[in-house]
Amino acid sequence: MSEILQASSQMELSPPASARLRANMSAQVAVRTLLDAGEAQDGLKLLARLLPKRYAVAWVCQCARDQTLGIEDRAGASLAEIWVRDPSEGNRRAALEFANAGGYKSIGAWLAAAAGWSGGSLAPATQETPVPPPEHLTACAAVAAINLMAALVSEQFAARREAFIGRALGLLGSGDSVAPRGKEA
Repeated sequence: MSEILQASSQMELSPPASARLRANMSAQVAVRTLLDAGEAQDGLKLLARLLPKRYAVAWVCQCARDQTLGIEDRAGASLAEIWVRDPSEGNRRAALEFANAGGYKSIGAWLAAAAGWSGGSLAPATQETPVPPPEHLTACAAVAAINLMAALVSEQFAARREAFIGRALGLLGSGDSVAPRGKEA
């Protein structure tokens, strides 16, 4: 299965959106196809999944910088940015614990979750048996954060979400292959 189709399945794109995608599409063409068809939510999901995890977290942090956020949201954004600059296990764990403590109810919690779900283990630090996060969880957290930030001005939700998406499209590149999602530098 191609990476585009696998990402579509993992992110549970709508049947109409999934039907528009082809295995041989580049990542940017696939996302643009969905956006041009008016499938913005599905385009956002696919975009977030196809970006390397570190890029996805950096993107949502960049979007958060321009928002008027409360203390908790800024704290979550700060933890996510720290992880982007230094993707160490300690920084990932700090972001994960913040997101867990926040109950995934705020923009800050979702920003932190994007970093916290990027690898490592979801289990408590004291548990010996690791529980690795599914590969698509960083993308799910990024989608939640983007939608919550777009909703800060509800009457402009669609335009704001589109602007956030536009910031990340160039990160996909325009080549024939999807950006690698392994260990990013």
